[in-house]
Amino acid sequence: MNNFTKALAKLPSGIRGLDEITGGGLPKGRASLVCGGAGSGKTLFALTYLVEGALKYGEPGVFMCFEENEEELAANIASLGYDLDSLIASKKLSVDYVHVERSEIEETGEYDLEGLFVRLDYAIKSVGAKRVGLDTLEALFGGLSNAGVLRAELRRLFRWLKDQGVTSIITAERGEGALTRHGLEEYVSDCVIMLDQRVAEQVATRRLRVVKYRGAAHGTNEYPFLIDSDGISVLPVTSIELAHEVSKERISTGVAGLDEMLGGKGFWRGSSILVSGMAGTGKSTMAAHFVDGACRRGEKAVYFAFEESPHQIVRNMRSVGLDLQQWVDAGLLRFSASRPTFWGLEMHLARMHKEVEQFNPAVVVVDPIYNLSAVGSANEVRLMLLRLIDHLKSRQVSAMFTAIDADNLKDVEHAGVSSLMDSWLLVQTIEGNGERNRGLYVIKARGIAHSNHIREFLLSDQGVQLRDVCLGEGEVLTGSARAAQEARENEMEVERQLALAAKQREAERKRSVIEAQIAALQAELEAQSKEAELFAARQRASSDAAVMARKEIASMRGRGK
Repeated sequence: MNNFTKALAKLPSGIRGLDEITGGGLPKGRASLVCGGAGSGKTLFALTYLVEGALKYGEPGVFMCFEENEEELAANIASLGYDLDSLIASKKLSVDYVHVERSEIEETGEYDLEGLFVRLDYAIKSVGAKRVGLDTLEALFGGLSNAGVLRAELRRLFRWLKDQGVTSIITAERGEGALTRHGLEEYVSDCVIMLDQRVAEQVATRRLRVVKYRGAAHGTNEYPFLIDSDGISVLPVTSIELAHEVSKERISTGVAGLDEMLGGKGFWRGSSILVSGMAGTGKSTMAAHFVDGACRRGEKAVYFAFEESPHQIVRNMRSVGLDLQQWVDAGLLRFSASRPTFWGLEMHLARMHKEVEQFNPAVVVVDPIYNLSAVGSANEVRLMLLRLIDHLKSRQVSAMFTAIDADNLKDVEHAGVSSLMDSWLLVQTIEGNGERNRGLYVIKARGIAHSNHIREFLLSDQGVQLRDVCLGEGEVLTGSARAAQEARENEMEVERQLALAAKQREAERKRSVIEAQIAALQAELEAQSKEAELFAARQRASSDAAVMARKEIASMRGRGK
């Protein structure tokens, strides 16, 4: 079990994205072959592996080159921000230029690489190297045509490097109908990486593929890679697995009425949102409110613009009451604007990755995405956006994308992109009574209870204002139709109030009449009650008098007896 684990040990390459594809890096203690055509980036690839190893992982390296000398290499790699001379001076890197004249190579059975091994051994020991780069094999074997000698010496070279315990990258030119010119190197290598540069529609694209990796699973697709001022970076299509953490926090959309449509709390943090609609429906304004809301919370935001310059966006948003310049000045908002046709999709993606990693925003806007179709097919745009969304989700960045809703672009924005989104808002124009008005509704909002109403929204100097739903004969009313409906409703309300007042006055009159009748009856009742009481008193008095009279008569009779 231990031997198996040791056989699969990997060494981090230091090249961004490559370790994710290979599941940890290059095979440790083994030789890897990097092949490709002229200008594909083989030399810079090997140098980046060595320099990053020395800088990031404290592992010294040796670079033996057969075509460029130390000065030329230092000038070339300086474009990536690396100081080769300082690394050499601090003994973190050893560079050995070996001049090989192919015309002087004689094909004899005694041809070997002993001289190369001696120089390599000395260089490795001088800096305690853990990493080795050889560039390129063609310079060594270009004059040989004896396949037997070539194969034997290649095996000796790869075996010798393994015996030294170093992890090596060897570059080779790509051949016709084979990965390499000789068609042998790939068979003796433990790992083979192919670099390719293509030009389509006048846009150059670099791609990388791990052709072979003994003893380990790896990504087998083609992956775009870039060479810019920050070095080499490989852009996987997506993460190896869907294992992003999710947030339970909700963030405001920047529009109070839209928050209400989303349960009063807005979007999930880290979600992806699509805002689609025809031109002029307010998509960019919705996006501007989104970043404005983030900045008001004290969060950073990046606005990627493909149609307007930052100054134009800032000026236009002032007309709807948004002052985005204040957030730029405060260091909370950064604009990144470019024409889609200036770079290929991979370069755009790399720029976005770079901005996100450097600025560390909480919110990102891409406005609009349909322009990217000018430099890629629908599937390529979708894959590019998939990679971007995947990267943003891994960092819990909330992203809003705007897209035009046009028949000739639905394959790019809707069929291909909408499925990637957690929420989808549709802004549309509602035509009627000779005018166009704006409406908004939520097509989907994963994990959020949301309104199913179409809400009219206005663009005013107070920003986006969503109005309550107004229905008339089964349809949503907007603009003058809504105003007319509201006027009719107001008139009906006035009539209702007048009718109600008349009813109330009639009721008051009847109440007064009835109360007067009640008062008269009460007075009559009281009079009758008093008369009855007087009659009863008289009756009691008369009865008492009769009793007294009888008693008197009885008393007189008793005295006469």
